[in-house]
Amino acid sequence: MKLTPGANLPAARRILSSVNCFRGVALLLVVASLNLVATPASIAQPIDDPLALIKVAVRTELDADDNDHSRWRYRDEQHELGTVSIVVQTDFGSVKRLISRSGKPLSTEEAAQEEERLNRFVHDSSKIAKQRKDGAADDKSARELLEMLPEAFTWSIEAENPSVVRLHFEPRPDFHPPTLQSRALAAMNGSVVVDRSQHRIITISGRLTQDVTFGFGLFGRLLRGGTFQVERRQLAPRLWQITETHVHIDGKALLFKSIGQQQDEVQTDYTPVPHGTTLEQAAVLSRP
Repeated sequence: MKLTPGANLPAARRILSSVNCFRGVALLLVVASLNLVATPASIAQPIDDPLALIKVAVRTELDADDNDHSRWRYRDEQHELGTVSIVVQTDFGSVKRLISRSGKPLSTEEAAQEEERLNRFVHDSSKIAKQRKDGAADDKSARELLEMLPEAFTWSIEAENPSVVRLHFEPRPDFHPPTLQSRALAAMNGSVVVDRSQHRIITISGRLTQDVTFGFGLFGRLLRGGTFQVERRQLAPRLWQITETHVHIDGKALLFKSIGQQQDEVQTDYTPVPHGTTLEQAAVLSRP
């Protein structure tokens, strides 16, 4: 069996990876392997089967992802940290500049320190390479989890109107997850809202239906009731981006250590960034 990233890590780190997979699955549910999706011809036909609906939506997202080379500058608010940053994406990586903390702009001294940190980053090839490597590993792990969706869940139509359809998913009792990450995934239920006219995923939300234990609870436990939600919006024709991410997962690892992720992130003020923009130029563009 092919091991997912992190399979050789110590137990506590693998459990943390399971927690982080909720965000990864949510962010990357729009990507799946080719053998899970419907043929393009089926997209033009009315679809009433919920499994077919999610497959067509995934196929549309996959095609869009393959052809989306857009880069963006946006405002990133992380409410749980009380921070606001400006993020600028480039073909070479991303620059993230902190501009306020606890509702207050950075002081002159703090702003100078942030400028110095960014200047070091954009000239540090090892940090840039690590950013790319970490992003690729997250994508790979999420893709492997996504490949399990058709077999891990049962799908039904929860509500619909001429504009959107809400699909509900429940864990399949006969599914046996092969990894720590997939055990967390397989314990969720939730919903996916799909735009009918474009077959694009608008909202993804999920909830842990039961505690997930590792090593009979000695190595870790993710607590029932943990949730995630991701909102996506169309910014330009055929170009969609995530605008909100909410993750609230709690638990324990290695008997006593608390684990979890509390995230309430809102992304606004998207503006396009020209292709060929360097990281040095991105650092300048990230100034408020």
